[in-house]
Amino acid sequence: MKNYHVLVIAYPGQGHVIPLMDVARCLTSNGLKVTFVTTEAIHKRLMCAWSEIDDTNDLMQMVSIPDGMQPRDDRDDMAKLFQTMSQLMPSKLEKLIEDINKANNEKITCIVADYCMGWVSRVAKKMSIRQATFCSGSAALLALIMSVQKLLDDQVIDRDGVPLKYQMVQLSKSMPLMDPAKFTWECIGDSKASKIMFNHAILQGKEAAEAADRIICNSAMELEPGAFALFPKILPIGPLLASNKFRKQAGHFWSEDATCLEWLDQQPVSSVIYVAFGSYTIFDKNQFEELALGLELTNKPFLWVVRLGTSGSTEYVYSSGYVERVGTRGKMVSWAPQQDVLNHPSVGCFISHCGWNSTMEGVSNGVPFLCWPYFADQFLNASYICDIWKTGLGLNKDDTGIVTRLEIKRKVEELFSNDIFKQNELHVKEKTMDSVREGYSSDKNLSDFIDWVKKGNENAPASEN
Repeated sequence: MKNYHVLVIAYPGQGHVIPLMDVARCLTSNGLKVTFVTTEAIHKRLMCAWSEIDDTNDLMQMVSIPDGMQPRDDRDDMAKLFQTMSQLMPSKLEKLIEDINKANNEKITCIVADYCMGWVSRVAKKMSIRQATFCSGSAALLALIMSVQKLLDDQVIDRDGVPLKYQMVQLSKSMPLMDPAKFTWECIGDSKASKIMFNHAILQGKEAAEAADRIICNSAMELEPGAFALFPKILPIGPLLASNKFRKQAGHFWSEDATCLEWLDQQPVSSVIYVAFGSYTIFDKNQFEELALGLELTNKPFLWVVRLGTSGSTEYVYSSGYVERVGTRGKMVSWAPQQDVLNHPSVGCFISHCGWNSTMEGVSNGVPFLCWPYFADQFLNASYICDIWKTGLGLNKDDTGIVTRLEIKRKVEELFSNDIFKQNELHVKEKTMDSVREGYSSDKNLSDFIDWVKKGNENAPASEN
């Protein structure tokens, strides 16, 4: 039996590593060897968070390459990180592949790369290795990236991605309306950084999509028919959390606090507000306090992931007497086993930043949303939830840019009192989960993709050496 060796390389972000780890585990469960590549900084965090990687067996090895940043640099500065990665990592990746091929009979036969890392396609072409691009976000996000030239031609944006028209854009009739001021690269709040993001991340994503032999996406045909009709090359294989056969999700940067599951066991069915904002969202002191007081005003039990840095510092300062007032009605943890939480019958609402992983997990478990997007593609995902699927409500900011405690209370009451959101969510869940059943769209696409990987280096691109 021939051994196949796939190199999987992830952008160094929590929302990118987890779904690509799901892809890698799908590959190993089908007998393919995988070398999973992350940056040195992320590799260290992964190893600290895991005592072991469940169920990956000896078919997966974890390796790292430097990202070009200095030890004390801020790796949350994505604009700078994209620049340094693009400059240093191509040569490091090429050297890694050369070393693997020299040391092994099982040479790298395929690369699966994150869509944010378009430079990987150049390495793959140079080394005559077939490449697949993986989109950890929605198909609509990738459709937006692949439509950049049309947006330029239509003078919606300029050559730096700066909006020229402030009117809603719709790529197809069944896709969400998009505000150019909230395109994925325009949500940083810094015009210089936005230009860097556009010229590195977005144009690299376009390059990755155009160069790839295959494009796979953690989505489902039933969720985004318009995006898949617009770009048939994008193949949905999700939701990956339902596709993989492993009990525990891998790839977290922080250790999970499982005590929240015991707390959930004590709560009534569909009563709990689950609050989590992913790995990047940071609130200032005022917004942090409004959120805390808003949760208190709901008079409902809540589970709140208060991640290090969420309040804008390394210390979390609740208002005087807050912890005593909410008592056991509130459970605060630093990181939660989110898939298990959303699958728990006590959870009735998900206050979310609407990252795509969280969106897919909420949809797959039938939990209605209160949407609080922060940046990047989260606004687009919130549009799906509120406008297309109608499975949640948006939280609106006041004139000072704050989501107030009263807004939180009002929207929680509206969501819990109106069964239509839960009914819509259960309908979307049923259609989405059907897609991963044997012989259905996502399952078939994943099987076809694995068969394609197993074809080895047939029809590989010509080497430029």
